[in-house]
Amino acid sequence: MQLHFLGTAGYHPSETRHTSCLFIPEVSLMLDAGTGLFRVGPLIQRDSLDILLSHAHLDHIFGLTFLLDFLATTQLSKVRVYGERAKLEAIRSHLFAEIVFPVMPPFEWIPLESLTQPFELSGAKIRWFPLEHPGGSVGYRIDWPSVSIAYVTDTTSRPTSAYWKEVEGVDWLVHECNFTDAQQEFAELTGHSWSSAVLENARRAGISKLVLTHMNPLALGSDPLDLSTTTASHANGSPEHVIVAEDRLVIPLSSR
Repeated sequence: MQLHFLGTAGYHPSETRHTSCLFIPEVSLMLDAGTGLFRVGPLIQRDSLDILLSHAHLDHIFGLTFLLDFLATTQLSKVRVYGERAKLEAIRSHLFAEIVFPVMPPFEWIPLESLTQPFELSGAKIRWFPLEHPGGSVGYRIDWPSVSIAYVTDTTSRPTSAYWKEVEGVDWLVHECNFTDAQQEFAELTGHSWSSAVLENARRAGISKLVLTHMNPLALGSDPLDLSTTTASHANGSPEHVIVAEDRLVIPLSSR
C-alpha cells in the first residue's frame, strides 16, 4: 500500500501546498478532505471511498465539495464520511447549506459515536481518540495485519497528552507540525504544535517513523519547520526517521 499526501498545509493553500488530505488508493481510504482532495481523481481504483475526518474546520473539509466532479467522471459511486456526530451535522447544515452549495452530495454520513471501538474498515481495525484543539478534534490509529499508521492533526503536542498511549507501537505516525519553535506561543494560542515538542514527544513514545504535515502555508523554502536549528539544539531528541511531508509525497507503507 502507498500513502499519498495530496495536501500538507494547514489553514489555507499556498503556491506549493494545499490543505490536509491523505489517501491510500489500494483500500480507498482518505484522511481528511482539505483542498488537496482535487488531486484524487487519477488515484481512484474502486467504486467506493471512505473518508475519516479529524474535525470540521474548513481546511479539513472544503474538499468534500469537490467530490461531485469525481462521482460524475470516475467509477466512484459511493462516498462514506466518518466523523464525530456534531461535526457531521455542522458540515451538512453549513458547508452544504443550499445558499452556500447548490447540491447536497449523496454521501453516507457515519457518526463515530455509532461505531464500536475499534471498528473494522478497509481490512483494518481503526480506533479514534480525542485531541486537544479549539472546537475539538480526533486522531486515528489504523492497524492492518502487516502495518499500522496513526494520524494526529490539529492538536497541541504535550508529553502528558493522552493520545500518546493510543499511538504506542505504531509503524508510522503522521503528526501535524504547524509551527517552528520560535512560534510556540502562537501555536498554543491556536491549538497547534511546534517542531521540538513533536520530535521530543514522539521519541519518548518510541516512534521510529515520523511524518510531519499540516505546515504553516506561509512557511516557504526547503526547511519550513526550521528543523536544522531544532535538531542541532536537541541532540537525540527525535525519532530515527523523520520526514517533512510535501504535496504529492508518496510513502510505501512497509510491513513490520
